[in-house]
Amino acid sequence: MAKVLVIEDEETIRENLVELLEIEDFDVISAENGKLGVEQAHKHLPDLILCDVMMPELDGYGVLKELRSHMETATIPFIFLTAKADRDDLREGMNLGADDYLTKPCSMEELLTAIAIRLEKQSLIKQQSEIQIRELRENITHSLPHELRTPLNGIISNTELLLSNLDLFEPDEIKEILQDIRISGRRLYRLIINFLLYADLEIIGLNVEKVRSLRSIQVKDSQSVIIKAATQQAQEHQRETDLEFDLENATVQMAANQLEKVVVELIDNACKFSEPGTPIQVISQVGEEFLLLKISDRGRGMTPEQISKIGAHVQFERKLYEQQGSGLGLSIIKCIVELHGGQWRIESESNQQTTISLNLPLGLDVLPG
Repeated sequence: MAKVLVIEDEETIRENLVELLEIEDFDVISAENGKLGVEQAHKHLPDLILCDVMMPELDGYGVLKELRSHMETATIPFIFLTAKADRDDLREGMNLGADDYLTKPCSMEELLTAIAIRLEKQSLIKQQSEIQIRELRENITHSLPHELRTPLNGIISNTELLLSNLDLFEPDEIKEILQDIRISGRRLYRLIINFLLYADLEIIGLNVEKVRSLRSIQVKDSQSVIIKAATQQAQEHQRETDLEFDLENATVQMAANQLEKVVVELIDNACKFSEPGTPIQVISQVGEEFLLLKISDRGRGMTPEQISKIGAHVQFERKLYEQQGSGLGLSIIKCIVELHGGQWRIESESNQQTTISLNLPLGLDVLPG
């Protein structure tokens, strides 16, 4: 039985809605103003909310804004039911995250249809989320033990080798073994940091206020950040000479450390899956609303199916290729870009070229008008 919260200040309308919905076998809760409606929503966590716009204490827009700012109520389907329905009102409601907007008076059939559509959509979203969680759990189960074990084995085996045979090694040999230990330690550290970062990004995405705060930060010299991050990451793979820069500078609506992380993961991915000596192009172009950042490599590429399945801890064709890392890099890029209101896409031709393109929102001080 679906639970519906009706927020309506006119008693007759409220009682009629409650009665009609109960006849249709809904579990109905009601509130006589917006303030009480918010309290009821947090208390009962309904499956859907019907809300008037013009109310005392707190109007419908205020109710929606308040509920969307809390994780537990942010995704509850929300339908405005009101006599006020000009274009500006519709736009304001939809911009705040309303799912539908019905104009009073409406027929019971219209109301029930709108409710059924929203509940069905929410059910499908929930099912999809459950599938994604299950896949995520399975991918973690398969990849994480391997990814943790590989660098740990490198550290432990090299350490034991030194401890057991220290007197037999020349200084240069000892230095080489210590460098291998350092590489394994850095790999393990980065793996842990990426797992923690991905979890943090997922949590931030569920909090409207945190997302808004994230988008309020800007980096004015994006060009310098991109060059520095790309060069340092390429140096780790001894491929800094493969980098080809063609950059336009702009203020980007993103913190410097977030932009740096995006570039590091892009270059790391390009270095892993292309041969040394082949070019890695780093291009940026300033548009009207976005900075277009493109990273291209001449590696083995990805299939459309692989691109569509990009997610945390997913690794493609492990039996055919040795992929160093947990597969989190592209997922982290996707999370950071989308949390900042940007878009991304991957274009890939097998064994020829892969290009990852990011549209990063420009800072407010460089937007036209």
